[in-house]
Amino acid sequence: MSLKKPIILIILILLLDQVSKIYIKTHFSLNEDIEVFSWFKIAFVENDGMAWGTKLSDVFPFISDSKAKLILTLFRIIAVTGIGFWLYNVINNKKSKTLIFAISMIFAGALGNILDSVFYGRLFSDSLGEVATFLPKEGGYAPVFYGKVVDMLHFPIWSGILPEGLPIIGGKYFSFFDPVFNLADVAISSGIGILLFFNKRAFK
Repeated sequence: MSLKKPIILIILILLLDQVSKIYIKTHFSLNEDIEVFSWFKIAFVENDGMAWGTKLSDVFPFISDSKAKLILTLFRIIAVTGIGFWLYNVINNKKSKTLIFAISMIFAGALGNILDSVFYGRLFSDSLGEVATFLPKEGGYAPVFYGKVVDMLHFPIWSGILPEGLPIIGGKYFSFFDPVFNLADVAISSGIGILLFFNKRAFK
């Protein structure tokens, strides 16, 4: 496979991801949501950390929040650079289309979230209690490298009290699915899923 198809896929994912994030950021205030279906909501939240909202400072309490944020952003940049080299290498060595497709999705998703972390703090005003302004005259809500990732897809498929007969968790409140995510996360998860479930085809 040539570079052309992976590049087109990456650009398409990035465009959809960034257009959706910019729309949410400029039309919703933080924590505002709209119910599309009973099992699907557009809910604007901002993620200042890793997956599931975990911060590096939660794992390593001796690191301040600001340093943890900077370290996380720099790590993401290094990681996506490595993924980019991996993608270039598998294309050059004419590896399977499945592997190239999966890595392209992971790369595009990771790059989409990096754009938020690096630039959104300068490009937008704060969303707390108001709709953000794009390129505000007074400056953005955070310096470069300190931006927050925009999430908006929420699937509260089911919530309720679990049956008493279940061991350990019986009788407790349970909600599925709580995390809010974005299209970049979908691309990363899909790419990883392809590598896991089509492992033999990807690495033949």
